[in-house]
Amino acid sequence: MEIIRTLFWLFIFINSILAFITVFRERERDIAAIWAWLLVITMLPGIGFVLYLFLGRKISQENIFDIRSQKRIGMTQLVEAQKQLIESENLDVPEAKHMDTTLELVSLFLESNEAILTKGNKVDIITDGKEKFDKLIEDIGKAEHHIHVTYYIFKADGIGTRLLKALEERAEHGVEVKVLYDPIGARVVGAHFFEHLKALGGKAEPFFGSKFFRLNYRNHRKIVVIDGKVGYTGGFNVGDDYLGLYEKMGYWRDTHLRINGNGVLPLQTRFLMDWNASVKHHPVSYEESYFPVSSFMGTTDLQIVSSGPDNEMHAIKKGFLKMISMAKESVYIQTPYFIPDEALMETIKIASLSGIDVKLMIPNKPDHPFIYRATLSYAEEMISSGVKVYIYDAGFIHAKTIVIDGEILSVGTANFDIRSFKLNFEVNTFMYDRHLAREQVAIFEKDMEASYELTREIINQYSRWELFKQQFSRLFSPIL
Repeated sequence: MEIIRTLFWLFIFINSILAFITVFRERERDIAAIWAWLLVITMLPGIGFVLYLFLGRKISQENIFDIRSQKRIGMTQLVEAQKQLIESENLDVPEAKHMDTTLELVSLFLESNEAILTKGNKVDIITDGKEKFDKLIEDIGKAEHHIHVTYYIFKADGIGTRLLKALEERAEHGVEVKVLYDPIGARVVGAHFFEHLKALGGKAEPFFGSKFFRLNYRNHRKIVVIDGKVGYTGGFNVGDDYLGLYEKMGYWRDTHLRINGNGVLPLQTRFLMDWNASVKHHPVSYEESYFPVSSFMGTTDLQIVSSGPDNEMHAIKKGFLKMISMAKESVYIQTPYFIPDEALMETIKIASLSGIDVKLMIPNKPDHPFIYRATLSYAEEMISSGVKVYIYDAGFIHAKTIVIDGEILSVGTANFDIRSFKLNFEVNTFMYDRHLAREQVAIFEKDMEASYELTREIINQYSRWELFKQQFSRLFSPIL
């Protein structure tokens, strides 16, 4: 018995020493994440290291270099030209109530992300999965030169098979088809799902290769570019659950964009950069046919902003912070996961305490229970600062949107959580269009009709056990 006790304490001691060595050796890691991982590894001896292996290890410098080494294909000259226009105060920015701060937001994205401002796009907001895929497959059927596709989740179910057949049909007619999928998000399909597409001349490759199996640093982007003229991006992945056919989650409320115009070209650049970083044996170089210049097709000026562990700027998060801080009247946020860092928490609180109408909408049910409890904990804290929190009660809301003052909006793949800001590869569209922003406000208000407000009275009815689970989950928020 004494030997067992001695071995046990020796194991705990060695585990603790290794925990400090393992976590602290990665110097760039956020201090909150360091302490969270130390808590996991020390509380769960042995098991904690297994979790760290799959969740905690940072992305390799080799993979980061592969992405950073990619030039912003087709965009470099435009980026430099727009920077010079800002310096000379000659850049034509969209009209808004706060012109100066709009220019500051445009400049922020140019400097931090080389995100060019494209003008005169036609943008459609899509909130229903069936509508989104019907339009997407219709546009794919019209493709003449190329179709470039990135999805985090790609399932071999009804809609996945339907989309694949549409791609195969175009490949059979000589259209260039490239699919980049995440090996974790599309783990249930694997490379064999795309064998017939490849036989027809198409290409389908995993992001960073099929061996990239850690749970962090996923390509969470959703991008489709058709002939460089039509682009899709937003929250919908590929699967029947996104059509509301998954009984457990009910109706799936998401938000996606269909873009016509030059705003498609930065999406093209993002796809090609990700492709070249992942697919060394089939690199893509600049071709004019990938970047056709369009005349003005609508009223929306926009910037495509991407972020990920390859860039310490965290441009999407900075964009959210800037938008909230420049709001004069209202801030409406929809997100399935609300796990903000301290900077975002304080910015939202300051806006609300300053008299700005701040509304936050989250789901009524979890697809990840541990993360959902942490989300509730943060949402409940917001209420104390006057933020109105709404629980969507007509299914599962997966939309990632923010709109301020009915003037500027963002729709994309990034949730309001630390994982989206720092750990995953994301892409968001920031749009300067009063009409489109007010359309998003109307969508939010319609969703409010299918929601109930989370009040202090409701929170007071939670059991101590439920509150404990929320606070316990929150302890691990830096690594969720």
